[in-house]
Amino acid sequence: MSYKFSFLLFFACFLSSETDFRYISISEYKILLSDTNNTKQLYRDYLLNARLSDKDINSIVSLYGPNDLYKSYIYSRSANWRGVPIFVKDNIDTINLANTAGSKALLDNLPKDDAQIIKKLKKAGFVIAGKTNLSEWANFRASSSTSGWSSVGGQTYNPYNLKYNPCGSSSGSAAIVAEGIAPASIGTETNGSIVCPASINGVVGIKPTVGLVSRDGIIPISSSQDTAGPMARSVYDAAIVLDAISGRDPKDIATFKIPGDYDFKGLTKLDADYLNGKRIGVIKVSEDAPQVTKNLMDKIIIVLEKLGAEVIEISLKPLDNDDWSKEFYLLLYEFNVGLNDYLQKSSSKTRNIKQLIEFNNQNKREILKYFGQDILEESIKAVDDTAYGNALMLINASKARIDTVLEEESIIALVGLTRNPAWIINYKTGDNFENGWGNGSISAIAGYPHITIPLDFVDGLPTGVSFMGTAWDEVNLLNIAYSFEQENNFFPRPSRDKN
Repeated sequence: MSYKFSFLLFFACFLSSETDFRYISISEYKILLSDTNNTKQLYRDYLLNARLSDKDINSIVSLYGPNDLYKSYIYSRSANWRGVPIFVKDNIDTINLANTAGSKALLDNLPKDDAQIIKKLKKAGFVIAGKTNLSEWANFRASSSTSGWSSVGGQTYNPYNLKYNPCGSSSGSAAIVAEGIAPASIGTETNGSIVCPASINGVVGIKPTVGLVSRDGIIPISSSQDTAGPMARSVYDAAIVLDAISGRDPKDIATFKIPGDYDFKGLTKLDADYLNGKRIGVIKVSEDAPQVTKNLMDKIIIVLEKLGAEVIEISLKPLDNDDWSKEFYLLLYEFNVGLNDYLQKSSSKTRNIKQLIEFNNQNKREILKYFGQDILEESIKAVDDTAYGNALMLINASKARIDTVLEEESIIALVGLTRNPAWIINYKTGDNFENGWGNGSISAIAGYPHITIPLDFVDGLPTGVSFMGTAWDEVNLLNIAYSFEQENNFFPRPSRDKN
């Protein structure tokens, strides 16, 4: 029986404070909520359990009360996923909760309206339980930052080993799902901020095509690369959430690029036999790659061939130093424009990046104790329109790198390792991305979709496999990921008693 239909039956018999909410899927929550006559008490128990379960990993920064969840439940009578709790990253506007991006400078930023993505979640019946911690300013504050740390939320820890980093910037969104506290969460990504924490925490992460999900009400980095996306413990659950949050929004012009024939209904119609007879490209690793890397690649190929896929080995030209420099300038320029615009419209007393820098300097013992703010300082200098125009050319070049290889090799997608396993938290050195396996940067710069799912353990830490394609290719990638997931049958859960 597939994960999609493997319902827990124990909770149908009783509802009490002893209810075990951990690792319940979206469909299972739907059953649970339909069987209760005391929903308000159920939410009290759920939030209590969330607090207790989160004490080790520190993924939650704010919670709504049980009355808030119950009101949302009442208002969503006819919705498909009525009452199912979900958490969202703390850079997304939600009414009555501060939207901080992890910065104490924005503790007074109380949005007057929900972001469009929140409205769509509520329309689908989901109730927003609270907000998750993130790397401060989505890892765009300092070049030596530590993922999962913010001045608002402190350090989020990897559920598999509390000494290890959860990656970021959607650190809490991944960890809370990995720990089984929430069936799904919302993260955001500019370059790696969904797929890296998803891979390192052993959950499914979807970075959609830029424009499939509205960015309205989300604290920005880059208008070219930013997107929100779901995290969940299964491809099917992630697909449910993606279906809920996708669609056009007048407040985000990028959403009007969604093709008129986009198959929204196909997002949740998944076929375990989808890969049979399909050609798929596997990104080769270097000859001098560590043996563990080669072993994981061998496993990917074995699973794909068991599914009946024709595997084609692909050499994908990596980004060079000039590419990285262009992307960084693009991000600096768009961050300067986008964040200043957001702050001007917000309720915060911090109205621009210059004031933010000054606030941090005035409170440096709390905010700057582990790393500085050199990226913030560089962003206010990024005003060269010519350099920005040159940087924008990288987007089309990245699209071409992907589209050309898909067409020339007649393959339906690219497959590779998502990220190296987690690293030990070290505030002196910051994040350790050296010798990483990451394959997602080209997709991120192109604005193309990228899905990661759990692959296997390396020394007790999860690793992920990535599926990447062309623009608006989510239905294809979801079916590939679902097929792989069902065959691989790897749904990890943390066990820290051996750490």
